[in-house]
Amino acid sequence: MFELTYLTPEELQKLQELERVKEVILHKILTKEAKERLKRIKLVKPELANQLELYLVQLYNAGQIRSVITDDQMKRILESLSSKKSFRIIR
Repeated sequence: MFELTYLTPEELQKLQELERVKEVILHKILTKEAKERLKRIKLVKPELANQLELYLVQLYNAGQIRSVITDDQMKRILESLSSKKSFRIIR
């Protein structure tokens, strides 16, 4: 069974600060259209949106983002993150 743990006020404050930093970075590196796409993804697949946000922040922190990410670039990144395996059912 899962044990419920509570965050201390300090831990909660640190998480909130990290969330603010993530939002600032994303605002800085995404075009308006890419931000809109990310918002739509959050509505449909929050786990994928979180994975995408973390990936983009890691790229930014590593210095691998040299220009603003457009919607087309966002689509390509999404394809690479959500590469689904296709399979056939043969009867």
